[in-house]
Amino acid sequence: MILQALYDYYTAMAAKGKMAKAGWNPAKVQFALLIDEKGTLLDILRLKEKGYRGKKEVDVPQIMLLPKPVTRTMGIKANFLYDTSSYFLGVDTKGNDKRAQNCFRASAQLHQTLLQSVDHPAARAICAYFANWNPEEAKNHPALQGDLDEILSGGNLVFRFQGRYVHEEPEIARSWDQYQREEATETRGRCLVTGEYVPIARLHPSIKGVKNAQSSGASLVSFNATAFESYGKTQSYNAPVGEQAAFAYTTALNALLSDREHVRQIGDTTVVYWAQCAEPAYQDFFQNFAFQDIADGQKRTFTENDLKRAMHLLSKGQVYSLNDVELDPKMPFYILGLSPNAARLSVRFFYRNCFGDFLQHIENHYRRLEIVKPSYDERERLSPYSLLYETVNKNAKDKAASPLLAGALMQAILNDTSYPNALLQNVLLRIRAECGITRGQAAILKATLIKNGYKDFRIKPDQQMNKEESWVRLNEQSDYLPYVLGRLFSVLEGIQQAANPNLNTTIKDRYLTSACATPASVFPTLFRLEQSHMKVLLRDKRGLGVTLEKQLIELIDKIQETLPTHFNLNEQSAFMLGYYHQTQKRYEKKDRINEEE
Repeated sequence: MILQALYDYYTAMAAKGKMAKAGWNPAKVQFALLIDEKGTLLDILRLKEKGYRGKKEVDVPQIMLLPKPVTRTMGIKANFLYDTSSYFLGVDTKGNDKRAQNCFRASAQLHQTLLQSVDHPAARAICAYFANWNPEEAKNHPALQGDLDEILSGGNLVFRFQGRYVHEEPEIARSWDQYQREEATETRGRCLVTGEYVPIARLHPSIKGVKNAQSSGASLVSFNATAFESYGKTQSYNAPVGEQAAFAYTTALNALLSDREHVRQIGDTTVVYWAQCAEPAYQDFFQNFAFQDIADGQKRTFTENDLKRAMHLLSKGQVYSLNDVELDPKMPFYILGLSPNAARLSVRFFYRNCFGDFLQHIENHYRRLEIVKPSYDERERLSPYSLLYETVNKNAKDKAASPLLAGALMQAILNDTSYPNALLQNVLLRIRAECGITRGQAAILKATLIKNGYKDFRIKPDQQMNKEESWVRLNEQSDYLPYVLGRLFSVLEGIQQAANPNLNTTIKDRYLTSACATPASVFPTLFRLEQSHMKVLLRDKRGLGVTLEKQLIELIDKIQETLPTHFNLNEQSAFMLGYYHQTQKRYEKKDRINEEE
């Protein structure tokens, strides 16, 4: 399914003239070797351009359409018409001059084999270059002195002859196409992607752009040991994919990964997404809707009103026009998550659904996350990345979330299924460790309790149809004991802070975790402390004391049962949610008073 979807994307992009033809790939190029008709190196042309990585201006290589690269797992293999200094100059910075010279000889043999019969001045110039160039004197060549260290660092070089890049000459390009046809494997079979009886690819091209994977590229389909082989079939013959289909799906995936505007990182998972029709407007809309607070320094393409209006139409199955492009809610849409796994790629998740259904599932998720927020938190929505960040230790050196949790969370969001239990467990672990609760953590607790069907999370009958809305902010009608005790703890904390505003350690720091887990053993102590705090408050701030005492009595009146010895995880979640709601209510009053002053 993944290969088929990528193959269809390649076909759609190729029909628009936006995808490389078979045997050619986009590649990054740093320098060009300027040669004359005798193959003499005249000068070095720097091809790097000014670009931005985030907000920082940097030099970035040019992207050129070049013959597809060889797969270099070991040994010496040369690329045609472009390569590193080891293959084009016979020198590098690795200190192994003998190997670099062997690389140069391999490149010379390849170019002379492919170009000796080509009747073109550029072809003769390249053959002359490889015949006359002396690797032992390369480092002293005057043309290389200005950028020698950078040239030898491993960037790609190309040839330029009489004002044109050699790989752009039609005669030379045809020689490469002919060579590709002659080199095609003799093993034929039924392609799993196209269903055609064609030559089968022995090795699939590498995939580049997955974070923390090998920079030289990793494989999505590969077999490198007899334990993985069957019926006597070696390497990728175990999964017969035609050479054209292998080229198409890898080219499509590399193009998606190189489009950094439409690539997102969730934990260790690199996420790409695309529509079957290859229209980028679908990607633009999806990323703004699903990942809007991840893109650092990027401006929002759509306003919140644009998103709401589009969601209203798309959720009803109606077409939405965006910048003269009609977004069809029934358009097949794909989301692929890849993680590094040594020299291979691990598929964390792959989802296919209608574009409108994906948006509706994400909208449902965001609606469950809605919760009252502190005045300093300006985020409109909490992205998957933000949710995962709430599960990690902020003081740890490695702040990466669990990759398994990242995949499970995305599955729950995109398929509108129950949230993973590990999400709730990790959030409660962080709350207990930090003795406090953030907006993101409270939103996770609320969404998990509602979506995962926690039956004891009591809601009045007239509020059943609006469960999410009923718990966005303080629910004063609820008499569910864990929720009420969470509210009660917040009121007790408020009484202590009002009576002793300069305390360094409060009951939250000492008792929040234990009150949440074992209320019967903690609340008697809290009530004894409250009596002494209330005496001070009624003496010094009688009006405030009376108000807080009234809140305390109202909450105590809601307790109609004996305090339990312990709460399970769901009950602890409700406790923390009640604490968060009541605390935000208290802060809202303070903010309002400050604004009036």
